[in-house]
Formats: sequence, C-alpha cells, structure tokens
Amino acid sequence: MNGLRLVTLDLDNTLWDVEKTIRAAEQELVQWLAQHARPAHEIYTSSDILDLRNQTLERHPDIRHDLSRLRIEILFSVMRAAQYPVDEARKLADAAFEVFFAGRNRVAFFPHALEMLRALSARYPIYALTNGNADAKRTGISPYLQGAISSADVGASKPDPRMFQAALDRAGIEAQHCVHIGDHIDDDINGANAVGMHSIWVNLNNTQTVDEGSEPGHQVHHLSEVMGAIAAIEATLANNPK
Repeated sequence: MNGLRLVTLDLDNTLWDVEKTIRAAEQELVQWLAQHARPAHEIYTSSDILDLRNQTLERHPDIRHDLSRLRIEILFSVMRAAQYPVDEARKLADAAFEVFFAGRNRVAFFPHALEMLRALSARYPIYALTNGNADAKRTGISPYLQGAISSADVGASKPDPRMFQAALDRAGIEAQHCVHIGDHIDDDINGANAVGMHSIWVNLNNTQTVDEGSEPGHQVHHLSEVMGAIAAIEATLANNPK
C-alpha cells in the first residue's frame, strides 16, 4: 500500500504555547506553596532552586528524560531543604506537583489546532511524540490519538531515532509511510528526516531560520495549512510509488 499510513505529532509549541502554559502553571504552584508550605516557598522562589535542581539531576540521572518524575524529585528536595520530615516532604512534593501538573495541562490551543486534529484523525492513525510531559487525556486531545509516546517512555528525547522508531514499531508502519509534524527544526524535523519519515515544519511565528542540511519536507505558518501539506506529500507519493 502506497501513500501515508501514519501521522506522528509533536505537542508543545506545535498545538499550544508551552512557555505561556508553564508560566501559568508555575504561578499556581508558587501560590500553593505560599499557602501550604511556606518554608518550601522561600526556597523554591530563591536562587537556591538552581542548585537543588542540579543536585537532583546528579542523584537521579536516569530520570533526565522523565520531566514529571524529575519535577517531583526537585520538589521533594525543596521540601527536605525546608526541614520537612521525609514522609511529609514526599506527600507535600506529590501534592505540589499535582497543582503544577493540572496547570501544565490547562493548555490554550493555537488557532485551528483542534480542527486539524479532527481532519487528520479522520484519515490517519495519529501518535503524539513528545519530549514533554503533557497528558493527552487531560489536555483533551486523546480522542484524536491512537497513542502517545513521551521521552519518559523511551528513555531518550527527540531527535534520538529511538523516539521515532518507537512510534513506527507500535503502529507497525515503515518510515516512508509516515509524516511527522512539529515545530522544532532539530528535535522534530531533523529527527524525522534521519529515520526516513516525511516532515512538516510548523513555523507559526515565521521567525525561525533553517540551517543548510536541515530542510523540512514542507513548511506551514498556520495549522490550517497542514492538510494542504499532507495532500502534497500524498500526491508526491502517488507519482513516485516505491
């Protein structure tokens, strides 16, 4: 069977503005700490947090790609630095993370994101492929997805080929029948190109530039243009069957 049979899709900064989302989630976390763990709030909002983060990474290098576990462990380190007993520190860290994670998944979609997902999912199975820790169910996109794969699942982050291969293996599809859609020229486009996938670069602000050797298969400046790029890939495949 020729043509596209699978779509993989980045999430952060492809479907929504992750920096804006994280800033809002951080504000909610800081407010919660101020109300429920004041000594930890003083540490979390000070320059000490950088050292605690680095120390946590040194103690737990195996969770570098698991952003949820990493944040929980950082929060636990903050609680311990604030002199909470171990059991209480763990409970507070888990509660604080849940406050952050709720905000992290309260995303504001870019224009036409949900319309694009509906159109794509009507024609292709879609796998989310993300270095982040957004939860597909909590963001509301799970009805459009066949599955979601994160760097925490794989133990590596895009552009590592293992991320892309994980989606291909799970779907049982060869790379030439898959297109990856994402905003990051290295993590998404170079990573997809390296394993033989087609690629669509989501360059919404039209301010990024592409280095030589990093050419996306297609480029869009609005998510409403994605289906047109998909059609162009399908037409190319139909004219050049392998």
